[in-house]
Parts: sequence; structure tokens; C-alpha cells
Amino acid sequence: MQQDLQIIQGFLERAFSIGKSVNGFPLWVIEISDRPGEVEAEPAFKYIGNVHGDEPVGRELLMRLANWICDNYGKDPLAKLIVENVHLHILPSLNPDGFSVRKRNNANNVDLNRDFPDQFFPINEDLSLRQPETTAIMTWLREIRFTASATLHGGALVANFPWDGTDDKRKYYYGCPDDQTFRFLARLYSKSHRNMSFSKEFEEGITNGASWYSIYGGMQDWNYIHGGCFELTLEISDNKWPRASELPTIWEYNRKSMLNLVASIVKLSMF
Repeated sequence: MQQDLQIIQGFLERAFSIGKSVNGFPLWVIEISDRPGEVEAEPAFKYIGNVHGDEPVGRELLMRLANWICDNYGKDPLAKLIVENVHLHILPSLNPDGFSVRKRNNANNVDLNRDFPDQFFPINEDLSLRQPETTAIMTWLREIRFTASATLHGGALVANFPWDGTDDKRKYYYGCPDDQTFRFLARLYSKSHRNMSFSKEFEEGITNGASWYSIYGGMQDWNYIHGGCFELTLEISDNKWPRASELPTIWEYNRKSMLNLVASIVKLSMF
């Protein structure tokens, strides 16, 4: 990972660590902007991949995204729009320990997407009770106010939006106060994707988390409640561990969606 970051780092990017994993691996972030590292009156967007160690596709796609934007700045209008109007932060791997052993949880055997304070349980903001990877995310959001974000997962093909659970733990549609905005963002991703919107399981290729796969202590809802950040959970590949030869196709299927989602925070004047 560090070698890859050194390759892409240039005048449009900076690489920095927001913390370390249980086993001491840096949690590297790539910031892409025409003025990286500076405070500007521009919205910030973040992508996070590899929350679960056994879902590496997001990690690979995010590295490709960073390279594509930098390579195409000055050539592609969407790349130019993003670089000049957004501070894009990319965290390719939140769970490098799990990734190194092809396991879902971190080195302490904790599911990082169940480790955040949950709205339906007593909220405890004591960072000492969280995993170091979780603490890094929570601290990061206190330092930077992100307008929107998305995490990339594998094992399904759908754009998921809040809420991710219900107050009585039953399974049904449970929308948040900004439900229409979230549905719009989810549709934007799905319809920009090569085939996500054609899903037979999910209408339009989108789903409310509580009506599909309820979780508690998830990062998506915590971002929205405590960070004021509009976060989607993107399931980008039915196969968690596709062959290397399949990655270019998965990238092409998701590339336009990933770019459009970032650009939407300025292009559509939504926020």
C-alpha cells in the first residue's frame, strides 16, 4: 500500500495517516485537490474501502480511482470538476490487519462496522472503548466536516442508505429525516452503474438498510448522526474475492458511479 501511495503522490495529492491498526499498520488516506492540505470553502467527500478484511474489491477500486482522477485532470471535465471544487479523501483500507489474513474482522476479532456508537443504544463517545481503527475514523470526522461519503463493500450489488436498523430490531423500511436525499444519491450511483439498477432483488438497485440487512453500531448511521455526513454503503461486487482478471471490468462498471457521486455535491448544488 505505501509503495502504491508513493507512486501516485504528486502535486494534486497528499498522503497521510489518520492512525494505526491493531497491528500497527498506518491507515493511509489520499487527499485529492488542486490545493491538498489547505483549508478552503469547498465541500469534502470521503471514500472508505476494506472495512471488512475479506472484502478487498473496494480497496482496489479506490486506488484505481485516485490514479484515474490524477491521470485525467486536464483531460476529462469530471476529473477537473472534482479536483478544482472538492477535497476528496480516499482511505483504501480501514482494516489492513483483516486484509492480510483474509478475515472479516480486525486483529482483535471485532467487526469494525459494528463498533460505532448506535442511536438505539446508550451512546458512549469514550474513544478508549473503541477499536483503534474506529477511533481513527471518529477523530478524523471531528477534524474534517465531510459533506458526503461512501464505504465500499463486497458480497452484493446494491446502494444502501440509512437507517441501518430500527428501534425495535424488526425488519422494515425505516427512513431517516433526509430519506429523499439519500434515495437520490443511492439512485445516482445505481443508475450510473453498468448494471446495478437492473437488479431483480432490489428495485432500482437501491435499498434501505433496515429493510434489507439490519445492523447496529454501523459507520453509516454514525456518520450521519454525529458527523452530519451523508454516507452510503455501496455493495459493489457480488463476489467478495473476484479473480484479478475481473478487476478491470468491475472498475469500469463502477467508475462512472464513483465519479458522479463525488461530483454531485457541487454539480447538483444539493448541499
